[in-house]
Formats: sequence, structure tokens, C-alpha cells
Amino acid sequence: MPMLLWGDASFLANPYPAYQALREAGPIHWSTEFFGGAWLLTRHADVEQVLRDPRFSAQRTGGWVTGREQARGELAGFQQLFARAMLFLDAPDHGRIRKVLNAGFKPAVLQALAPFIEDTVVELLDAVQGAPSFDVMLALARPLPTRVIGHMMGIEDAANADFAVWSDDLASFIGAPLPTHAQARRAQASLLAMGRYFEDLLARRRAQPGDDLVSRLLQAEAAGEIHNHAELLAQCAMLLFAGHETTRNLLGNGLQALLSHPDQWQRLQQEPALLPGAVRELLRFDSPVQYTGRRVTTTLVLHGQTLRRGDLVVPLIGAANRDPARHPQPDRLDIVGRDGGSVSFGSGPHVCIGAMLTRMETEIAFRQLLQRLPGLRLADAQPQWAANPAYRGLNHLHVVTG
Repeated sequence: MPMLLWGDASFLANPYPAYQALREAGPIHWSTEFFGGAWLLTRHADVEQVLRDPRFSAQRTGGWVTGREQARGELAGFQQLFARAMLFLDAPDHGRIRKVLNAGFKPAVLQALAPFIEDTVVELLDAVQGAPSFDVMLALARPLPTRVIGHMMGIEDAANADFAVWSDDLASFIGAPLPTHAQARRAQASLLAMGRYFEDLLARRRAQPGDDLVSRLLQAEAAGEIHNHAELLAQCAMLLFAGHETTRNLLGNGLQALLSHPDQWQRLQQEPALLPGAVRELLRFDSPVQYTGRRVTTTLVLHGQTLRRGDLVVPLIGAANRDPARHPQPDRLDIVGRDGGSVSFGSGPHVCIGAMLTRMETEIAFRQLLQRLPGLRLADAQPQWAANPAYRGLNHLHVVTG
């Protein structure tokens, strides 16, 4: 099978030719590049099936975190919190926790949040108004989702610089096909630091409940819908991490793609009503999440290969989104002619709970950029991509304003 050199600079800059070669070589491949080995799936239909099929379990953290003999005791605290996050739970626990959180992500709740998002975008862009150039990641893409999820959670110090460090350490661990012991230790330190932060916030919310996600989780704990304190802390940490990571990278990847296709940027200036469809196409074209993982719960056969109970399966979301069987001319950015249909937010029971929020933040931010900075251009010939093959995003995105 063609090798995917996950850490290679050319792969990180553009993984899609490698995905194409892998997909053309076959729908399923065994790879030793992941911890313990994994089955890689390349086609849209298979990726969607695995994300929906209960025979493929989201509970996959055990060997990942503590698979190395020397790590089992040292990383026990990490595993205790990490494994309880909704991302890594199956039914019925996943549905139980998702039901608690769903109320905070209903369309009416998010629409009521739109003025706060708009005001935040305006404030952030006001700070760079008149500058001949600026870094979109630093000025907008990083702070916006952090402030929004912080507002939703009732976090008063949403500009806390520690949040970005904690998120980066977790993303570095989750996004490595074979995380090093050092990456695992840093991720544990950051997750436990998040836990300590939320211990203080939870104590304040117990004394003074509010209308926010943390207060909602406390109410669910009191009602028995959240089963224990570790489960409560895990959801708080997961919300802060996930609420920041995907949106940040969609803002950066999406703007970089649009400015690399000036005709599409100009079309949006002429027809801003196309923005919702454009954001869906940008998600497909360069997904912030390039792959995820599942564990096989029962031996089965897929494309002639026997997948055994416990095997790791890696659905390659980035490859599925460029599958020509699902998306004709998949390497072409087309903000008008696509029907959506990407798997960038997952599919089935684990579809991203914050998908609507992420799209809304991106639409509002892009609308402001189009209105205020119509002459925006890329300043860097070579974008500075982060060394993370799973969470695809930019370290920096320098733009010229006129």
C-alpha cells in the first residue's frame, strides 16, 4: 500500500494526493503507522458506515493512553478523565450525556448567541483595523471560538492564555498516529490542569448557578444524569477543547482556501447569501478533522479483510471528502455547485454536537471580513501548517489588507 508519511512537511501541506493514491490502491489497508496497527478506510461510503455502525466502538482510549507498560501507572489520571469524555463513549452512556448537553446547542439557543458572536468578531477586527497586514490565526481564529465557548460555559476569563496551551497539548496527543511518551505526559498535565480549573469554577457555580453549560452539567449531576464527578469534569474539559479546536481550524483553513481561489472570494462578495453553502464546501474541501478512530467490537469481514474484535479502524475523513464516487471533481473548490454531504463533523450518533455553532461562527466571521476587508490577500506563498495530521490547521495565516 502507499505509505502516508504523517509527519512529513509535504504531506502536512497537502495530504490529498496521498489520500488519492491510497484510495485508488483499495478501500481498506492495514497500517503499522498507528499504535498497535490499524485498518485505514479511504472511501466515503465506508467511512460513513463505520461512523454509524455500533460494531465500531468509540471506546478506544485504553491502549492509546496506557498501552505502554511504563505508562500504565503514570498516566492513570489521564485515562480516568480522558475515557469518560462523551467523544469516547458508546450507547447508552453516550446518549445519556449527549441528551444533557443537547439543550445547550439547540438552534434557538445558538441563534440567541449570534449577537455575542457578532460583537466579538467586530471587536477582534477593530483591533487590526487600519493595519496593512495581520495574522488571522492570532487576531481572529484563535480568540473567537475560545471566547464563544467560554461565554457558553460561563467562564469569566475566556482570554486565559492557558486554554490555548491546554488545547494544543491535547490536540498534539490525539492527532499523533503514534504519540510519544512525552506527548502523553504533556497531554495528561494539561488535562489535569483543566480539571483543576473546572474544580474552582464548579465550586462557584454550585454556590451561584447560572444559565450556562457548566451549571447545566451540575444540575444533571444532581439529577443523576451525570453519574460521578470524574464524568462531570471530563465533559467540561471536552467542551472547552472541542469548542476551540475545530472552529479555529475551519476559520483558518477556510479563509486560506478562499483567498487561494480569488474567484470564489469575489463571488461571495457579490453574493453573500452563498455563505452557508460556501462554509459547507470549505468543510469538505479541507476538513479541520482529517481522521478519527474506532475499535471493532465483533469479528467481521470488510472488503475481503477480516477485522477482529479489538482492531483499531481509522476512517480517513479527509480522503472520504475527496472521494470522486461521492463528489465529482473533488479537488475543485466549488462554493455554489456542491450539495454538502461531507463527513467533516462525523456521522451517526457521534455527529459533532457543536456543528451548527461552528458553522455559525465561521459565517459571521467571514461576512465581516468580506464587508470590511474585501481586498484581503494572502501574504505567505507557503502556508504554515501545524504538525498535526488529524487536526489539520495553520499555525499562522498572514494576510495583506489592501
